[in-house]
Amino acid sequence: MLGIYFSATGNTKYCVERLVNKLDKKSKSLAMKDPETLTAVQHADGFIFGYGVKFSNVPKIVHDWILANKFIFNGKKILIIATMGAFSGDGSGCAARLFQKCGAQIVGGLHLRMPDVVADSKMLKKPLAFNKELVIKAGNKIDNAAYDILNGKYPKEGLNIFYHIAGLLGQRLWFYSKTSRYSNRLKVDSKKCILCGLCVKNCPMDNLYITENKLVIKGQCTECYRCINCCPKQALTSLGKKVVEQCSVEKYL
Repeated sequence: MLGIYFSATGNTKYCVERLVNKLDKKSKSLAMKDPETLTAVQHADGFIFGYGVKFSNVPKIVHDWILANKFIFNGKKILIIATMGAFSGDGSGCAARLFQKCGAQIVGGLHLRMPDVVADSKMLKKPLAFNKELVIKAGNKIDNAAYDILNGKYPKEGLNIFYHIAGLLGQRLWFYSKTSRYSNRLKVDSKKCILCGLCVKNCPMDNLYITENKLVIKGQCTECYRCINCCPKQALTSLGKKVVEQCSVEKYL
């Protein structure tokens, strides 16, 4: 069993790795943009694919990756894991429909609520104990799903018409523009920035670079919040004006 994930702060990575390990301890999981990933997919009969839902939709970077590599998904059996901060409706269904256009067979969908990664929104922040409980519940759900899968029963969350309607009415119809293109809202406070380069290293979009003793933002941000959560000086923001709480999944384990 092969696991593929796009993960910002480790939530989705943790979930994919846990399920893959429960199904087959000899299997491996790879980041979506790892140089080995496409070759691994080509040689596999199928795989588990995980990503964090954004506004009840597939993040732009995930959408583009699937379509850019559509020919290698033909005939593959795929189980989709969608992680989310709140109910997303058809989180897994959004990626499922893209993969199906590429000729893939969707065998299941699993929704897992995990701590929110948006570091600069006070409204979305939850107490530490609450987030730890979320991760415990997600882990238990993964273990139960693994047991069912090993017995031939795949979860089907997010895949039917009722989930689809819920996703449309819940967020996607109102916020579609936020996932249809890359964002230019990422901002840096030059007074706080120490040019350590962590954000440049961690950005999956190559959206950041350092030149002439300053951090430059290209304006091609997928809003995964990886850079904002790893900045040691909390110098980066996107939706909000100030970092409220940085997070990574290790904080809740």
